[in-house]
Amino acid sequence: MRWWWWLWRLWRVDAVLADLPPLGVGLGFRQPFKSDLFLNRQQVDFLEIVAEHYLKPSWQQQQQLELLASHFPLIPHAINLSLGSAEGVDIDYVRQLAALIKQLNPPWWSEHICFTKAGGVDIGHLSPLPYTKEAVKVLCRNIAEVRRWIDVPLILENITYMVTLPGAEMTEAQFLAEVVERCDCGLLLDITNLYINAVNHDYDVQQFLQDLPWERVVQLHFVGGHWHDGILIDSHSQSTPSQVWQLMDEVVARVAIKGIVLERDENLPAFAELTSELQQAREIGRRHHRWG
Repeated sequence: MRWWWWLWRLWRVDAVLADLPPLGVGLGFRQPFKSDLFLNRQQVDFLEIVAEHYLKPSWQQQQQLELLASHFPLIPHAINLSLGSAEGVDIDYVRQLAALIKQLNPPWWSEHICFTKAGGVDIGHLSPLPYTKEAVKVLCRNIAEVRRWIDVPLILENITYMVTLPGAEMTEAQFLAEVVERCDCGLLLDITNLYINAVNHDYDVQQFLQDLPWERVVQLHFVGGHWHDGILIDSHSQSTPSQVWQLMDEVVARVAIKGIVLERDENLPAFAELTSELQQAREIGRRHHRWG
């Protein structure tokens, strides 16, 4: 009986993710390019907003949110829910996040596979988890609690990390697969993060990809980082390198991606450079028949 229940559950989750609408090519919204965004709105299919910017919005932030929502589909992207915290999630925070998501009614929302709080202290950074079964249990427990408040599909993002925590019982790719399978979530595959980790930790990208549950990949992130003392930094500060474009082409060829988002935070270029990268991503999606 239990075997059939799990089979039905997996089929149901896969069907939910497969039925999500294709949004196309989007941009992580940043205040400095707001004016250029509206002047070039035909080149941006949807926006990803940082959820924390609108949890306790001022009147001006609420007006901005409504303006954005009237012109673009909005995907909330949370960064401080701390799904990997052993102490559990902050319910007041979850309530605020649930209210935002209810207001926007997006097809999905996203968070990171990490922790940002420990022992009541806000670390202020996306921190990696040990690749252990215990960490998977913590994530699933916290996600189950979040789902009591938010029933919109959740997709989880892979992060970059500078150190590998000891005690790993599986590889990073196996850990991601275990988390999204057991927690019944989709995957936001940040292909820049994947490339950066592969470079800094000298692992095989192809082996990593082979271990992913492709049917759960919903959205991609991409951008460029910079080198510092021989380490590639996830700074969201440079144009997308050729290796990430190649990786995007390979991933989009294999999976029915619903959306691709460019995340540029620092060293912002002329908006035309951003739209040029969006167009390149759009062409990759079209070449593999992911959207028109």
